[in-house]
Amino acid sequence: MTITAQQVKQLRDQTGAGMMECKKALSEAEGDLNRAVPILRERGLAAAAKKADRETREGIVGEYIHAGGKLGVLVEVNCETDFVARTDEFQGLVRDIAMHIAASNPSYVQREEASEEELEGERAIYRNQALAAGKPEKVVDRIVEGKLNKYYSEVCLYDQPFVKDPDITVEEVVKSKIATLKENISVKRFIRYKIGE
Repeated sequence: MTITAQQVKQLRDQTGAGMMECKKALSEAEGDLNRAVPILRERGLAAAAKKADRETREGIVGEYIHAGGKLGVLVEVNCETDFVARTDEFQGLVRDIAMHIAASNPSYVQREEASEEELEGERAIYRNQALAAGKPEKVVDRIVEGKLNKYYSEVCLYDQPFVKDPDITVEEVVKSKIATLKENISVKRFIRYKIGE
């Protein structure tokens, strides 16, 4: 099957992936754009995993001020080089993350930041709820873990559904940019201010 330059351009515009990666994904998907997108996403996640251990010492502090000036966010997003930090694509990612934080109000960047005491408290609540609902003891642990994962998706930035595309998480958005920009990227910290809070 022949892959046209127009198909490659369309996939590249949609995903931000490199030209050769788009061509390979389209070949694998037999020219089907809808099948090529998940192929690129899977490759991007694999590429991101390889870069996860590389240090991120550059980056920028981005901001988002909601209309009316009653809500604002500062977020530090790191990458490996100053060159990438200055790109429009990286800065757009930082703006999107700041806007997401304003809208979704996470408490932590990643799961590991939640204290063990807090998690134990949540587990106890979910266990008591399941037992009170008459659930058998053998399924209670699975119920507790399921509810804990839901809790993470509410309080941890990386686990939250991305505000611009709820079908993917913020972590998947970051990983797709790692694949595109070819550098490790990490959200270091953030603070959210709201008038009256």
